[in-house]
Amino acid sequence: MATKAEPLQQATAVEQNEREVIFDIFRRWGYLQASLDPLGQYLPPEPFPTPTPEGELAAEARSYYCGTIAAEFMHIASPEQRQWLEEQMERQPAKENQKHILTQLIHADLFEQVIQSRYLGTKRFSLEGLTALIPFLDRVLEVSSGLGVEKMMIAMSHRGRLNVMTNTVGRAPSEIFTKFEDVDPRSTMGGGDVKYHVGATGDYTSPDGKVINIHLASNPSHLEAIDPVVLGRTRAKQERIGKGGKRAILPLIIHGDAAFAGQGVLAETLNMATLHGYNVGGTIHVIVNNLLGFTAIPEESNSSRFSTDIAKRLPIPIFHVNAEDPDAVVRVAAIATAYRQRFHSDIVVDLVGYRRHGHSEVDDPTVTQPRRYAVIKDRPPLYQLYAKSIGVDPTEEAQDVQKELLDDQKAATKADHKPKLHELPSYWDAYKGGEFDPTDEVTTGLSAERVLELTKRLTAYPEGFHIHPKVKKLLEQRLEMGEGKRPFDYGMAELVAFASLLEAGTLVRLTGQDSQRGTFNQRHAVMVDTETELRYMPLSHLTKDQARFEVYNSLLSEAAVLGFEYGFSRDYPEALVLWEAQFGDFANGAQIIIDQFIAASEAKWGLLSGVVLLLPHGYEGQGPEHSSARIERYLQLAANDNIQICQPSNAAQYFHLLRRQAMRSWRKPLIVFTPKSMLRHPDASSTLADFGRDRFLNVLPDNEVENPRRLLVCSGKIGHNLRVEREKRKDKSVGIIFLEQMYPWPEEELQAALDQHPNAEEIVWVQEEPANMGAFFYVMPLLRRVARDRAVLSVKRSASATPATGSAKAHDIEEKTLIDVALGTAGSDD
Repeated sequence: MATKAEPLQQATAVEQNEREVIFDIFRRWGYLQASLDPLGQYLPPEPFPTPTPEGELAAEARSYYCGTIAAEFMHIASPEQRQWLEEQMERQPAKENQKHILTQLIHADLFEQVIQSRYLGTKRFSLEGLTALIPFLDRVLEVSSGLGVEKMMIAMSHRGRLNVMTNTVGRAPSEIFTKFEDVDPRSTMGGGDVKYHVGATGDYTSPDGKVINIHLASNPSHLEAIDPVVLGRTRAKQERIGKGGKRAILPLIIHGDAAFAGQGVLAETLNMATLHGYNVGGTIHVIVNNLLGFTAIPEESNSSRFSTDIAKRLPIPIFHVNAEDPDAVVRVAAIATAYRQRFHSDIVVDLVGYRRHGHSEVDDPTVTQPRRYAVIKDRPPLYQLYAKSIGVDPTEEAQDVQKELLDDQKAATKADHKPKLHELPSYWDAYKGGEFDPTDEVTTGLSAERVLELTKRLTAYPEGFHIHPKVKKLLEQRLEMGEGKRPFDYGMAELVAFASLLEAGTLVRLTGQDSQRGTFNQRHAVMVDTETELRYMPLSHLTKDQARFEVYNSLLSEAAVLGFEYGFSRDYPEALVLWEAQFGDFANGAQIIIDQFIAASEAKWGLLSGVVLLLPHGYEGQGPEHSSARIERYLQLAANDNIQICQPSNAAQYFHLLRRQAMRSWRKPLIVFTPKSMLRHPDASSTLADFGRDRFLNVLPDNEVENPRRLLVCSGKIGHNLRVEREKRKDKSVGIIFLEQMYPWPEEELQAALDQHPNAEEIVWVQEEPANMGAFFYVMPLLRRVARDRAVLSVKRSASATPATGSAKAHDIEEKTLIDVALGTAGSDD
């Protein structure tokens, strides 16, 4: 029997090998010949890079990989993940609930048509040509509801946003139409945002009764800027849940094709996928691909065949789907959701369709794509095409839906106020924004005994831990600080502030490039065993019931990392969340996050944040890129008490400032200009008694001089340099006042510090920065307001196109001149 069976077994093995060879070709390259562009213009099939097999096996493989679904997954290293994807692709798809899909398409298409007819010429960024997104999202919600998801966090730019608000998030169409009516304009004067930027919340109920809360995050026109923000928010919500959080909170980001390929923050965000400090258990990325970027065609938007190719840097699957095949779209939605929940991995779904109107409905696309729009002009809406393909007459249902929408639109014309589309979670109940109320001030001081207690815990490490000799010496010095034998430097003051908050139950999260050790070797929040490289964090071993301490060396990114931390602060308001720039001017790379979210989110969307930016600042002769954190930019953004801008001049001030930020119920972003050389400078150190003071002082008066002829007002390192030089000269005729908080402007405190020396004839603003930078333009008119008829002058570097000189010697000459003029008999005109 064995002899007779052997040829059969051998033949089976040969056939199986042939099948694997042929299928492998299609698994790798089949996506190149898929039918994806519904208009057949921009994505024609490409030749295989290898001879195309023929025969029955090839036909079978072609049916799986060269239809309206194209899959790229053979670049994934994991055999388990590849096999799972193969099984999903190489099986007959389950029969879809086509009636339900048709209903959703009718609602999606007619929603757009009603807006087009009632608000002609108004921007709305229509979803027409890609309304399959709505049944796609519905299937994601349905499948995820059975796989443990409790909340979906959605980020998207403006294309199709209003449609998603209504047909996915569940906001009433009348609420959207009311936004078009723009009622009650006085309620948003000086604030608010356009309707296709605001966020929305709602609930989805699955067929079997499971509920998923949906949050569509507010997003500006900087399309992909929302990506890291929503992931930071997701991470915060997941950490609130703890174990199982990554399964329960699902992030989904909807992109445009040109933005996915072109905007760098997307690439930075993708790189966060598996990093310890940023992992959210996988994100579903959906590209609403109309094969146009405003007026640019794909060949002008990206250098590869697909806009998704940047995602191939990661071992994640990429699906391309013809968006005019709704059955294929919802099938891929189910695969994507199951994959994310099973493997906790990112996945990309590219829905390829078209854009029926111009970029914003007021634009004429026939000017730039006349042939494409000649085809689009005569193309029926998707719901009609789909109804025909499944043999259903949609007329009656479409008429009913249209009537409902028109009734909603009519109701909107009678509205007298704008609807609120989102609700804040209950953990925001204890916090508030608006203008600062002095009664909200808190006491931040700690007794000497308490500081010593914390210091002992911060300077301890496990027995047998091989500590670096330099770190050991530092810990010995820090213990002396806690004992009152040595003044505190910035690094230790910060750690004591963190420790005190952690023991009180406040989560502390700090990220940035090299933040565990500190760019300037000043922090050492993480100790590294010199033999094993195992790590130990004293701040995580204070007490058994302390809050969690998180400190991460970030990826080499500013925009994505700061966006993530802003997002985290949005859903963990009781935490102290800090982002640290390696050098303050590196925040330039995150300017969109600062402008569009941190400075403006309260005014635009009514959303608060307590995120802290630590920006090393100070002129040290290190060149233009390592001097200025661009104080002027933050002051220009400041209005309506939207942010706090501070430059603490000593260690204890920094300690009080950090504690104040966490302990106050007033939640505003805090910009802190931190020192570099002054981190260990004796003049910027503090005594143990300074930590027992009640609170942070917005202004530090000069109590060391009597009856000065001139008062210098300054902030940061230059003030210390002036004090040192004044001491050398034994000059008691000049007073030096430190402005510790620049915004909100501390007028009463500054007035008191100036009035302390009524005989001073001149008030001089002194800054390190050139005349066209720094706080000069902001401070001078405010100083004149409190001068009481005294002359107000200024000393600063000459205006310059660059923040600082690249020559250390030139820097020394400039600084000496600056100090001489400030301490001399005459100031420069402003």
